[in-house]
Amino acid sequence: MKIELVSIAKKEKSIYDPLYKELIKMISRFAKVTDSEIFPKDVTKAHTISPEASQKAYTKALSGYIDQSFCITLHPDGKIIDSFEFSKLLNDKMSIKFFIGGAYGFEDDFLKKSDAIISLGKITMSHKIAKAVLLEQVYRGFSILSNHPYHK
Repeated sequence: MKIELVSIAKKEKSIYDPLYKELIKMISRFAKVTDSEIFPKDVTKAHTISPEASQKAYTKALSGYIDQSFCITLHPDGKIIDSFEFSKLLNDKMSIKFFIGGAYGFEDDFLKKSDAIISLGKITMSHKIAKAVLLEQVYRGFSILSNHPYHK
């Protein structure tokens, strides 16, 4: 199985990098994980214009990543699910892409292209924290599917 995280984010070193690396290593028993951070100049410019312009720039930047994979978008208005429901999203898929938007979220047009729209909760968190939570849930989901005791 392949899992790709695609996010609107500047590529920069983070204190969370060792955590990401550890979680990806844990997941590697179940799937190959890639992490793509995208922040083109169009997004930088759009941020100076408006939230709507920013959303359009995110859609443009991410639209090339939508393919035959099962696409899951993280969005504040998405469905809040528990870890068992999350594990069902992983079950029987060959390729999954998770999308993390920019500061202004996603356009409805982008959301309509998603196979699932989920929320990590009602609290607001930085993209760096959201990525860590997402990776942990991916590992937890695979643990649930394989009856590994980690999820208990």
